[in-house]
Amino acid sequence: MWADSATHIRFPRLTPTAAHLNPAFFSQHMADMNNDHMEDDDMDVKLTLVSQEQEKYQVPKRVAMMSELIKTIVESDATDKEIPLPHVKGNVLHKVVMYMKYHSDNPPREIEKPLKSPIMNEVVEQWDADFVDIDREQLFDLIVAADYMHIQPLFNLACAKVASIIKNKTPEQIRRALNIPNDFTPEEEEAVRAENRWAEDM
Repeated sequence: MWADSATHIRFPRLTPTAAHLNPAFFSQHMADMNNDHMEDDDMDVKLTLVSQEQEKYQVPKRVAMMSELIKTIVESDATDKEIPLPHVKGNVLHKVVMYMKYHSDNPPREIEKPLKSPIMNEVVEQWDADFVDIDREQLFDLIVAADYMHIQPLFNLACAKVASIIKNKTPEQIRRALNIPNDFTPEEEEAVRAENRWAEDM
């Protein structure tokens, strides 16, 4: 019965417009659909970052692209899913990945220069202040990694931490704070002071 009834149903006739009949329009429409699909797939792509010790960290592509170095590598060869980072130690790369993941959805605020305070959570958000509350060796390794990977906000943050450590300190206090050995003899120190006494009088 339903088959007989269906023969009496009249469907509206769709008339294609000139634009729809245009091959160029059809090709562009298909290209747009493909691009949208590729962009969706691209969001799911993961890159493998390989440290100096061959430790591997899987990171979403959109997160890893915070690094200008990685962005350049990926854009030059989209098929390359494993990125070697021979100048970055494993424990430092772990920290870098933490930073990129957090700030991929939370853009870091700009750090004022010069620092208005040596207390880090007064110049950056608490998460960033806690992130760089690390030992001096790892802090300097983090600066090297951020510079090598071209992650400017991370580089600025780590340098700000160093600046907060040495702010308002004497050269001797800075050496102790940063574990910098003093290669000068007392006589050489006095000679340097004498040569630069004009600066102290300004």
